[in-house]
Amino acid sequence: MVEHMALGAFLQGFGHHQAGWRDPSTDPGSELTLEHYQRIAQTAERGQFDLVFLADVAGWRDWNRDTIQHLSRTAIFEPITLLSALAVSTRNIGLIATASTSYYEPFTVARMFNSIDRLSGGRAGWNLVTSTTEAEAQNFSREHQIPHAERYARASEFADVVRGLWDCWAADAVLVDKESGNYLNPGRVRELNHKGPYFQVRGPMNMARAVQGTPLIVQAGSSGAGMDLAARTADLVFTAQPTLESGQAFYADLKGRLPAHGRAPDSLRILPGLVAIIGSTEAEAQAKAASLEQLVHHRVGIGQLRDLLGVDLTDHDPDGPLPEIPETEGGKSRRQILIDMAKRDNLSIRQLYQKTAAARGFLAVTGTPEQVADAMELWFRNGAADGFNLMPPVMSRDLDDFVDHVVPVLQKRGLMRTEYTGATLRENLGLAKPASVYDPAG
Repeated sequence: MVEHMALGAFLQGFGHHQAGWRDPSTDPGSELTLEHYQRIAQTAERGQFDLVFLADVAGWRDWNRDTIQHLSRTAIFEPITLLSALAVSTRNIGLIATASTSYYEPFTVARMFNSIDRLSGGRAGWNLVTSTTEAEAQNFSREHQIPHAERYARASEFADVVRGLWDCWAADAVLVDKESGNYLNPGRVRELNHKGPYFQVRGPMNMARAVQGTPLIVQAGSSGAGMDLAARTADLVFTAQPTLESGQAFYADLKGRLPAHGRAPDSLRILPGLVAIIGSTEAEAQAKAASLEQLVHHRVGIGQLRDLLGVDLTDHDPDGPLPEIPETEGGKSRRQILIDMAKRDNLSIRQLYQKTAAARGFLAVTGTPEQVADAMELWFRNGAADGFNLMPPVMSRDLDDFVDHVVPVLQKRGLMRTEYTGATLRENLGLAKPASVYDPAG
């Protein structure tokens, strides 16, 4: 049983609401500065968060130029570069960033995240994604994205190679023995010699074993293939679940897949995304939410639904119902969540894009600090979450509100730590240091 809930801060420019950049509280010149992200990461660390998380899309959005002109998320930092800067701007908080198994090479990913782990003192994690857009594919010499089933087959082998490279070094391989003149014990370093359907990698990696044994592997896929991959490889899973019932079902399903891979339920942390808009009263919070909804440009709303559903709804009546949505080669789980939401709540196309402009199928709570804490506690104590990945609609206003007003409520209830107790990300999350091929202790 997890004693305290884990918390991540999902960093995203001006915030997760599509119109967040238009909020009066944002500084127009801040989004593309290091200082903006340093402040956010340091605020999350002040709030005793376990980690910050950087997502990535390696391509221009598949939206037309009439739509793209209304978006703030078109110019984004390459996440490993930004993560490196945040490693020297923070002391305790975990550092997780995205790298795609569709377009990177395993050796590159293994080396990058092992380096971040060493440089940060054991705080790195790799968010494993398969990439789902045509724009990304066309930036990497492909006409179309890799089909869904093949993406996950490639990702599974990719993860095995990365973990294998991380395990090539024993923890005591580096001697630095000045008296004997021996820098390295070569008997404690092995070649990987992997040969598979997608990759041939000799190894070893030219980097000593990570401080925390291996960096964390993080996953966000919620399709059947994604959950199978997570059950076998992941330490942490981010997921989009809009209701307690869907959260409980996902949690039970994923945790139930672990024994087949020889894993215990507490070897994996599940963090649903949480979009929280906070006010001193419920009315104040609702007013904030309504103000943001009114700032969503119609073209952006339609473009977002196209991005999430894989279907262009431009020619449909925005005040009419969502039409039948065909299968695509894009992401599966988020698409189904939105379809189910539209049917369940009888939402028009316009209402759907307004409701998902921030949440995009994640849990959304609008209310007082106590109401937000109540929702989090309900999920945590009833088998739906081990914690949450916070997605502030407006940066940094809503993260500041959460740290200043919700965190003290959670701490008072004994749901959050009051100070960091571990030296590494694994220790703070209560995850065991993974064994290596050399030593059971890692």
